[in-house]
Amino acid sequence: MHRLAFSAALAAVIAASGVAASAARGEVKVAIVTTAGTIEVALDPVRAPITAKNFLRLVDRKFYNGGTFFRAVPSFMIQGGDKARETGHDPTIPLESPLKTGVRNVDGAISMARTPDPNSADSEFFICDGDQARLDGTPSQPGYAAFGHVTKNMDVVRKIARMPVNGDRLVQPVKIIRIQRL
Repeated sequence: MHRLAFSAALAAVIAASGVAASAARGEVKVAIVTTAGTIEVALDPVRAPITAKNFLRLVDRKFYNGGTFFRAVPSFMIQGGDKARETGHDPTIPLESPLKTGVRNVDGAISMARTPDPNSADSEFFICDGDQARLDGTPSQPGYAAFGHVTKNMDVVRKIARMPVNGDRLVQPVKIIRIQRL
């Protein structure tokens, strides 16, 4: 009986320590709820404060709710946002280079999409399907701002990345039902 109580207590401590460790690192967790499943992500506002703050501002405004994952390349990434709501007048954010932040474009990283202008990211984001070190940039080539990583359900990312495409556009975009803080 004591072993059972000890085991239950130990399991509770271990579970709580994961939450506490995440909070101690300053991570903010979000759930990306889609028609293909839910992806849980930990954002890193300590090392990538501008990018994480911008994403969370959009999450809190419910900007992504009803958007889609519309682009997918297996073993590279899935890209999402809400193209219908983008105005072209949304504020852009300066690039927080992975070379400076240390948040790398590894398997499961969430990063901001942008145009060739490194300071053009606004709302579209992508999740890496496999390590993408080339997206971290070099001293002469700007990279893409990673600002967190998938903590649960990477299988959903891989499922979306392997859905039928026309070029790199999903034949049937995956609806983002909502993105919410956890």
